[in-house]
Amino acid sequence: MDNMNFVEILLTEKLKDADPGLDVLGSDRKVLQVACQDFTNYLKFQWGLIGKEANNFELVERMDKCFKEDQRELEAFLTVWVGIWFKKWKERVKLLIGNQNQNKWNKVAKTLANAEPIWRKLQYKQEIMELVVSTLIKNGEICGTEILSENLLKMELGEKNTDSPNEKERILTVLNNALRKAREMAQSKGPLIFVKIDKGYYGLGNE
Repeated sequence: MDNMNFVEILLTEKLKDADPGLDVLGSDRKVLQVACQDFTNYLKFQWGLIGKEANNFELVERMDKCFKEDQRELEAFLTVWVGIWFKKWKERVKLLIGNQNQNKWNKVAKTLANAEPIWRKLQYKQEIMELVVSTLIKNGEICGTEILSENLLKMELGEKNTDSPNEKERILTVLNNALRKAREMAQSKGPLIFVKIDKGYYGLGNE
C-alpha cells in the first residue's frame, strides 16, 4: 500500500500546482480525498477491474508495477489527469451557503433519508455502485464518481416508484434507472455536487 500512499502524495503536489491556494492537508482535505477516490475508480475502469472480486488487491499490484517500472511516466500522467479532474471539480461542485436552495435541498435530503434503511441492508452494494461509477467514467465524468453513484442509487431507492415485493427485481429497476441517469448526468453541464455549508464558514477565512 506504500505506493498507493505515494500516489496520494503525488496528487497532493499536483493539486497544489493546479491551485496554490488549496489547503489540501487542512480545510480543503475533502478535495484530496475525492481526487484519490476518483483516481482509484478511473484506474479500475481503465484496467478492467470494475466488478471483479479482490479488485483492490489487483489495483495495488498494478500500481506497484507502474511505480517501479516508470515513476516519471506515472507523474506525467497524473499531471494531465489532475488538470482535467480539477477543471471538472470547479464545474461540478457548488457551495450552498446558509439557506440557499433550501426547498430543493430539503426534498433531496428527505428522499436520501428514506433510502438510508434500505441502503444499509442492500446486498451487492459495492458491485452495483461500481457499475454506476463505470457508466459515469465511460461517458466522460471523472469527478465525484463515488459520491454521484451512491447518491443516484439512494435517490432511486428513496423514490416510491421503485417499490417491488421482489428484492432482485427492485435492485434491477433501481440500477437501470441509476445507469440511465448516470449517462444523462455525465453529458450535462454545470454543478452536480452541492455542499451545504454554514454562513459562519467564511468568517473563519476558509474561502
